[in-house]
Amino acid sequence: MIAIAPFTFDQTTAVGWLVLLGIGAAFGATLEMAGFSYAPNLAAQFYGRDMRVLKTMFSAIVTAMLLIFLSSALGMLDFRAIAISTTYLWPAIVGGLIMGAGFVVGGFCPGTSLTAAATGSRDALVYLFGLTIGILGFAETVDSFRGFFDSSNLGRLTIPEWLGLPTGVVVFAVVIMAIGVFVLVERVELRLDSPVPRISRQLAIGLGGAAVVLALATGVAQQPGWESHWDMVSADAQLLLDDNAVQIHPGELLALMNGEDNLVMVDVQNQINFDTFHIAGSRHEHSLQALLAATAELKDEPAGSIFVTISEDGTVATDAWRVLTAEQVPNVYILEGGTGKWLATFGVENATSPDPAVYDLEYQRKITGVTATTAAPLVNGGCG
Repeated sequence: MIAIAPFTFDQTTAVGWLVLLGIGAAFGATLEMAGFSYAPNLAAQFYGRDMRVLKTMFSAIVTAMLLIFLSSALGMLDFRAIAISTTYLWPAIVGGLIMGAGFVVGGFCPGTSLTAAATGSRDALVYLFGLTIGILGFAETVDSFRGFFDSSNLGRLTIPEWLGLPTGVVVFAVVIMAIGVFVLVERVELRLDSPVPRISRQLAIGLGGAAVVLALATGVAQQPGWESHWDMVSADAQLLLDDNAVQIHPGELLALMNGEDNLVMVDVQNQINFDTFHIAGSRHEHSLQALLAATAELKDEPAGSIFVTISEDGTVATDAWRVLTAEQVPNVYILEGGTGKWLATFGVENATSPDPAVYDLEYQRKITGVTATTAAPLVNGGCG
C-alpha cells in the first residue's frame, strides 16, 4: 500500500498551487467567453455552421508555436527542456477517432465539459460521468490490447524532424496554412449563414500579417545549434573532461560489453578507418553532422543506456561527447585512447571482440551510476 498523506506543504508548494489555480481559472474563463461551454456551439463544428473551435484552437497552436520557436531562436528558451510526449502513430489515430465520435455525440470534449459543468450544465455532468466510466474501463482493459497500445512508437517526434526541414520553414508553412484555413472556414460559415460574430477585416489582416512577420523572423534567426547548446552546459561539462572523469579504460568498456547494461558504442571514425578496424557491435556515425542527426534516435534508447564514443585516438570521440552532452543525451563516456589504445591492450588478433576471461586488467572504474531517463518528463496532452 502506498501512503498518499500527510501532504508536504510549504510556501513554495502554496505558490505553485495558486499559480496553477490561476492558470486553470483563466483558461476556463476563456473557454466560457468563447462559447465553449455550450454544447450546440461545439457540435456545430462538425456540420460547418460554427467553426469557432477550429479557429480558436488553431489560433492558440500558431501563437504558441511562434512564441516558442522565436524565443528558442533568440536564445530565451531551451526548446529541448519542453516535454514532448512519445508519438504512437496508430493508437493516436484510433484514439482520435474515438474521441471525435464522442465529441460529436456528446457535444463536449474533456476540457469543455469541465468548463460547462462549472456553469451548472446538467448535460456536462452526464458527459463527465460517462468520461469517468470510460477512463476506468480503459484502465481495467488496456492490458488486453497492450501490443497495439504500444505499437508504432516513433519516439519524440516533431514535424521538422519528420519532414527533415529547418524549423523556420515549417513554422512559416504552418502559419500560411493556418491563414488559408481561416479564410476557407470564414467562407463556409458565410455560405451557411452562420450567426458567429466575426472580427473586422482590418484586424484579421493585421493579425495575419503579424503572424507572417514573426514566422519570417523565426526563420531568419534560426534555431540554436549544438555549439550554442554546448555553451549552456560547458562550465560544468568541461570540468569532467579536464578531470578525466568520462574517459573510460578499454577494460571498463569490455566489462560493459559483457554486462547487463544496455550499451551503445558510437564509432565516429571516418569510413576508411572504420573499415580498417572497429569494435564489434559499434554503431557507425561517419561525421559529427551524422551524429547530430542521430541524437533523437539515441535518446529513444532504453532508459539507463550507456553511450561510449569511439575514434582512432579519442580526439574526434571527445568532440562527439561534446555534441551528445550538449544535446542532453545522458550517460555518455569516451573510450580512452580510442581504437589505438584498444588494439594495444587486446592485440590485433583479438581486438574485434575480446574474451574478458583472458584478460586481468587494472583500471579506475569511472561509471558508478547511470541516469535513468533520457528525456524531459512526459506530460499528457488534452483538448480545450
